[in-house]
Amino acid sequence: MAEATVDEQRVPAPRPTVPRRLLAAATRLFAERGYDRTSVQEIVEAAGVTKGALYHYFGSKEDLLHEVYARVLRLQQERLDAFADADAPVERRLRDAAADVVVTTIEHLDDATIFFRSMHQLSPEKNRQVRAERRRYHERFRALVEEGQRAGVFSTATPADLVVDYHFGSVHHLASWYRPDGPLSPREVADHLADLLMRALRP
Repeated sequence: MAEATVDEQRVPAPRPTVPRRLLAAATRLFAERGYDRTSVQEIVEAAGVTKGALYHYFGSKEDLLHEVYARVLRLQQERLDAFADADAPVERRLRDAAADVVVTTIEHLDDATIFFRSMHQLSPEKNRQVRAERRRYHERFRALVEEGQRAGVFSTATPADLVVDYHFGSVHHLASWYRPDGPLSPREVADHLADLLMRALRP
């Protein structure tokens, strides 16, 4: 195989698109300073774009706040749908989904922190939209629990709604204690929490 030329080796990586730069800047600033204390001017300066670009792609600072959380939820919804639709026993599908939401939350911990700290600052309309998106995710997760309960592989002693609240209560609490330099990796935390859920569901 021919070696790359010097010019080919020096080709820089593509620069992130304007929306991605705005989201990255907003996420960092919201996490560091808080949504209230971050101005539109600070966001555009950090992203290296104009205010016109921000308003073109997002419309407002509130739209940026909404997208910070929505992009992670979209990712998690796509992954949950893939696990739920897989050709595998329901125990495996639920455990995979339970572990995955932990890993993806930790991988986007700033986003989760911003959301739980600032969700109340969304307009009523956007707040309803976010709640509907979260509800769809939780309902798909709950359907896996109910499938296992109907099949007799999961205990029916605890209602499926409470099982979902139990697991996601742990997930939502991650932002308050998990540290990247701590003793547990994201996968180890995910395995522990997923195993706790599966043990709680044993008949």
